[in-house]
Amino acid sequence: MIRAGIIGAGGYTGGELLRLLVRHPRVELAFVQSHSQDGKSVPSVHAGLFGLEGLRFCAKPNLSDAALLFLCMSHGQSSVFLRENPLPETMRCIDLGNDFRLDPSFIYGLPELNREVLCQATRIANPGCFATAIQLALLPLAGAGLLQGPIHVHAITGSTGAGQALSETTHFSWRHANMSVYKAFSHQHLPEIHRSLGQLQDGFSQDIHFVPIRGDFTRGILASVYLECLLPEEDLLARYQTFYQAAPFTQVILDDPHVKMVVQTNYCAMQLKKHGKQLHIISVLDNLLKGASGQAVQNMNLMYGLGEEVGLDLKGAAY
Repeated sequence: MIRAGIIGAGGYTGGELLRLLVRHPRVELAFVQSHSQDGKSVPSVHAGLFGLEGLRFCAKPNLSDAALLFLCMSHGQSSVFLRENPLPETMRCIDLGNDFRLDPSFIYGLPELNREVLCQATRIANPGCFATAIQLALLPLAGAGLLQGPIHVHAITGSTGAGQALSETTHFSWRHANMSVYKAFSHQHLPEIHRSLGQLQDGFSQDIHFVPIRGDFTRGILASVYLECLLPEEDLLARYQTFYQAAPFTQVILDDPHVKMVVQTNYCAMQLKKHGKQLHIISVLDNLLKGASGQAVQNMNLMYGLGEEVGLDLKGAAY
């Protein structure tokens, strides 16, 4: 059994991770940490986990009780935590924040890109949710050296992507029946996307024009990616299917993707269509699962030599 502890378990990603780990056949929870929820039962904070009233948050756990730590804190807090709590070399760590995605001491946790090295990792930096959707849409092109011009991305995310802390743009009365653009051309996930594509395509330096959009739904991401590509659609489809043939959670489909296909699952579904010289790729996933906690469990499975799909046999409800 894997003795796992969660730091920052009171938020959306921490709650989603709890939902996965309590039913994982190879995991035993050592502790669930939260300063803000100290002493409270888990169901009093994450109502969907009713029945686990005996599981309580603690502010200062004994870290040595766990063999694996999941860090589910706000961006910038993981590095502070690890400075204040140096981990022994034998303790493994998966960070779901933004702190270590460009740090060479952590392995970047996108299984479709780094599967082999993740199997040997002890420190993993989980990718961002937008970054996962966009990278999966583009990795096969980068692998074939086909990213030769500017890349355009419009991607819409649910409100859970903003985290559980309240802000003006997460209030129901603001978010309902509303949409807005934010961080246009400057989103924090762009550097990790550039690095991953450069990992497959030498000299990659093309512009990625990324416009993120806040949606009026709670969870899910739809990324609409387009760029110039001269190969015919049939050849591109074959390349994508070959690239992802060993990826259990990334599916290239012929039907039009939509968010409800993948919400509550660890899948990313994508479609390719040619329109003249333009290749249009639609990529959809659940921002809290394949975009966060589900991918973290997938990385844990690889880290411990388990099948990638263990504990992630999740099905959505498309209605």
